[in-house]
Amino acid sequence: MEGNQPVGAILSEVRKAVVGKDTVLTKVLLAILARGHILLEDIPGVGKTTLALAFSRALGLDYNRVQFTPDVMPSDITGFTLYNKQTGRMEYQPGAVLCNLFLADELNRATSRTQSALLEAMEEGQVTVDGISHPVPQPFLVIATQNPAGASGTQLLPDSQMDRFMVRLSLGYPSPRDEMEMVRRKQKGNPLDQVRQVLDPAGLDALRAQADAVYLSDEVLDYAVRLVGATRTHPMIVQGGSPRATLALTAMAKAAALAQGRDYVNPEDISFLFSDVIRHRLLLSPRAEADPAFDPAAEVLHQVHAPAIR
Repeated sequence: MEGNQPVGAILSEVRKAVVGKDTVLTKVLLAILARGHILLEDIPGVGKTTLALAFSRALGLDYNRVQFTPDVMPSDITGFTLYNKQTGRMEYQPGAVLCNLFLADELNRATSRTQSALLEAMEEGQVTVDGISHPVPQPFLVIATQNPAGASGTQLLPDSQMDRFMVRLSLGYPSPRDEMEMVRRKQKGNPLDQVRQVLDPAGLDALRAQADAVYLSDEVLDYAVRLVGATRTHPMIVQGGSPRATLALTAMAKAAALAQGRDYVNPEDISFLFSDVIRHRLLLSPRAEADPAFDPAAEVLHQVHAPAIR
């Protein structure tokens, strides 16, 4: 999925630091082009932070990282006001979230108050401190990582925050061959030092605008709506996808078409991304939760007929 030259160049650079995870890297980039936020859920040590750093370097983005722990305060994220004796005024001190790419590392180790401090920035592109709103720099995106639920010291993110993430992805363990290659590269130095900048923030904005302009036919839009709608009526799904899920799915499908050098979305773009966009937004019934073989996204994709586009 690299018919677009800038997309291929970005992925080539990121692959210098992240070995053997091409599909995940592609989907992360598609979410970035679709103006979305990304949740990486996986065990520690598989490269989540390296992935975020590699994209920040390849895209020339100003980058901040916060390692979330229970003692991280909301003001650490949003900033705070401080009295300046020289001017006699209260002055705003920017928080860590005021950057282009904010890495929220192990977000589910923070308290609920600190987790919710991200919501306004993610949804509205601003933070409000002492009644005054401060815009975050543009472009802006959040890449959050979380350990699987049940890990010591973690708590589930609330539904309202999960819904703010365009996709939830998992890197997983590398194959033996990829792990050997990763060790070889590490012996020669830090692989991140090899990642060069391909775009600047203005270039990313331009690429996003190209994705926005990709044509989405009524037939393909209807397919996306029917897929998300099917999650709301499935007997084993208590809470289905919201309209925000449909918006996320179609935006990422446009980015996928652009990445392949097309100016139109086809049904395969929708089906390719549906699972990653929808799974983290669903609440399953106790019966479904107890059945490890039940895959709600796969079942919905099987049930909903895709249009034939000529």
